[in-house]
Amino acid sequence: MSPQKDLVLSFLREWDRGDRTVRSRMLISFVTQNSGKIFYDLELQFAQVASLFLARLTTWMRLTYLFGTDLGLQLKAIGIFLCASNHDQYLTEFLEDGGILTLLDILGHSQSKDLDKAEVVHLLTTVSNSGCKCKWLICESHGVEVIADCLAMSNTYETQESAWILLKSLSCGNPKYQDHIYKTLITLMSCTSPKAQQLVLNALRFVQLQLKTAHSGIVEPLLNLLKSLHLDVQEEAIKLILGLKCFEVRGMLLTGLVSLLTLNKDEAQLHGITGEVIKMTGSLPVFVQQAAAAKAIRLLAEEDREVSHELVSLGVIQYLLYAMGNQEHAEAQTQASLALERFVCLFPVLEEHVQKVMGSSLFRELMDKADTLYMKINETQAQVLLTNRVNASEVLKDSQSEC
Repeated sequence: MSPQKDLVLSFLREWDRGDRTVRSRMLISFVTQNSGKIFYDLELQFAQVASLFLARLTTWMRLTYLFGTDLGLQLKAIGIFLCASNHDQYLTEFLEDGGILTLLDILGHSQSKDLDKAEVVHLLTTVSNSGCKCKWLICESHGVEVIADCLAMSNTYETQESAWILLKSLSCGNPKYQDHIYKTLITLMSCTSPKAQQLVLNALRFVQLQLKTAHSGIVEPLLNLLKSLHLDVQEEAIKLILGLKCFEVRGMLLTGLVSLLTLNKDEAQLHGITGEVIKMTGSLPVFVQQAAAAKAIRLLAEEDREVSHELVSLGVIQYLLYAMGNQEHAEAQTQASLALERFVCLFPVLEEHVQKVMGSSLFRELMDKADTLYMKINETQAQVLLTNRVNASEVLKDSQSEC
């Protein structure tokens, strides 16, 4: 027997005979010596018996993780094996020993520390990046749900971002489970963590690009996230809306966006006013949603003339004028003004009818300085905007028939 192999076997005998304190000390030494390296020397250090140590390590972790004993060290040590120069061999052995189920159990265990969960997610990402079959194994073990819960419930950004990276990895090149991951992400939009919401929206954009269709269930929670008081969440939501304009849910999205401009969605109140003063009713999140909807509408119109035409047919001009009358929220007025200015530029035939509602001086302000128009609108003008009855759809239709 070679001196190197004899030394390693002595190491394993000490491991087998040692108590938890001895094993912890040995594991600290192993991790300290090997962390941060490209492990070409792992095989040299452990000769032909590295697999025996990995098996012992995996078994020890499986038996003790519920108590949290040395779990962080165990995970780091396993990570060393999975990143070794011949990691395929160790990965196979780890998977055959039930490694994925153990990692998912740790991730789903309520008593697991966030730092340990982050390490687990890193290991699962290493596994996922190793090939399609590894992705299948994680998904078949109900891993998507466990990872999604980790993303939604984690208390640290590092763990949330790691879970986000892992979900994207699982979706890439994995058509068998792509739709399942997609629907799980849609469900995850209703979580309460703003950071998680931002990451979920980003992941949905990534997955949606790989799919040929969009699920109708994405529309309602997506529009609801426009209420978020966190700009990062709003921006990701609007980006996803823009990306969905080429899918079959476009009609639902456009209708939903237009309806959000009216706040109370009460057509009878909007059209049946006879001298009664309308007051905006809504909370800050609702006003924020109105502003975000107007912004999304403007960006959609700028990107696609066909979409802008659809929006006009849905009555967007009337509702943008209505939103401009919301003196309770300047940002809603601003975004509605910017959107309306864009539609007038796109469809000059609307100019006369919009000007008739707003008046000449206010209309000139709209076309010159739409972003500061809200400062020029007085209470009387706001009431006119709130009670407007512009039917731009008919105006546009008549102009096209004349052509």
